[in-house]
Amino acid sequence: MSLFNVYPLFDIKPDTAKDVFIYDEHGVKYLDLYGGHAVISIGHSHPKYVYNIAKQINKIGFYSNSIQNPLQKELASELVEASGCNNYQLFLCNSGAEANENALKLASFHTKKKKVIAFKNGFHGRTSAAVAVTDNSKIIAPINAQQEIELFDLGDITGVTTALNNNDVCAVIIECVQGVGGLDESTTSFYKRLHDLCRKFNVVLIADEVQSGFGRTGDFFAFQKHKITPDIISMAKGMGNGFPIGGILIHPKIKASFGLLGTTFGGNHLACTASLTVLEVIKTEKLQENAKVIFDYFKKKAQSLPHLKAVKGRGLMLGLEFDFPISELRKKLIYKHHIFTGNAKNPNVLRILPSLTIQKKHVDIFFTALKTEVL
Repeated sequence: MSLFNVYPLFDIKPDTAKDVFIYDEHGVKYLDLYGGHAVISIGHSHPKYVYNIAKQINKIGFYSNSIQNPLQKELASELVEASGCNNYQLFLCNSGAEANENALKLASFHTKKKKVIAFKNGFHGRTSAAVAVTDNSKIIAPINAQQEIELFDLGDITGVTTALNNNDVCAVIIECVQGVGGLDESTTSFYKRLHDLCRKFNVVLIADEVQSGFGRTGDFFAFQKHKITPDIISMAKGMGNGFPIGGILIHPKIKASFGLLGTTFGGNHLACTASLTVLEVIKTEKLQENAKVIFDYFKKKAQSLPHLKAVKGRGLMLGLEFDFPISELRKKLIYKHHIFTGNAKNPNVLRILPSLTIQKKHVDIFFTALKTEVL
C-alpha cells in the first residue's frame, strides 16, 4: 500500500534528535531551525521530557473523559501561572485545527450567530470551519465554502467596523503574529480597537496562538504585547513538544454545559504530562527570556545580509524577507549546509522557528551559511 501523496518531501530521513539537532539515517547532523512547524519548544528529546513521558506511560497512558483525570486540573493550574490568564477555563483537544474548530463552534453557541471575520494571509487549520477562515482557496473544498466568512486586510479596522454593524457576526479570529502568512503583525492600536469593537457588538474575539503561544514570541502569548483580553485563546504546536495536544482557554463569560464540546483523545494522561513538562522546562530554563535575547542577537546578525528587505516577527517566531524567492536558498540550506528552515505564503520569506533552547552559537552557524549563499 502506498501513502496518499499530499506532501512534497525533502529526501531526508531523520533517525534521532537531540536539542536543536537532528541526525539522519546516515548520521548526518542537521541544525533544526524550524522545529517541525514550531512544535519543538523545549528541544528534541529533552531529558526531563523523556523521563516524565516514560514514567507516565508506565502508570497509565489513556482513558476517556468520562472519568476524572487530575493531570488536566494540574495543567490548567500551571497554565494560569505561566500565562497570567486568570479565571479562564481550559478545554483540551488534540491539534491546532481542532482547537480552532472548538473555538468557532463555542463562539456560535454563545452568540447564536454564524458569520466569522478573519484576515488575509491568516492560517487556522485544514478542517471544516478552521479551513474556511484560512486565506487559501486551494485547500478549501466546496463543503467548507458554505461557511459564512468575511476576510479583511490585517489592520483594516474600517472594514471590520462596517461588517460588525450588520450584527450577524459570531466571532473574529486573528493571529497577532501571522505564521504561514509570513510573520506580519499589525499595530497595538488596531488590536485594541478590534478588541473594543468585539465587546461593543457582543462578538467573540478568538486569539489564534497555535503557533505563537507557549513563549515563542517572548511573551507567553503573542496577544499579550497589545494588552487585550481575548474571549477564547487557541493553542497547540509548542504546547506538547511533539506530543499531539491542543486546547482553548475560555473566558468565564462563556458558560459550559454537559455535551457542549467533546473529544475522545483530548487531555489524555500522556498529553497532559507532555504539556506540564513543557511548562516546567520553559520556567526553570527561562526560555521566554532566552527567546527575547536570541531575537535581539538575530536582528543584529541580520543587518549585514545583502538582499534583505526586513526581519519579521518577534522572539523565536521569525522571518527573513528577501528581494527574491527563497525556494532555492532553502534547498541549499538543507542539502548543502544541513540546516532546516521553513517557507511562507509570501514566497520571499524564509521562516525561522527553532526550539526555545537555541543559543547564539547556533544562530552564528545559520548566518555563516546564509552569507555564502546570499551574495
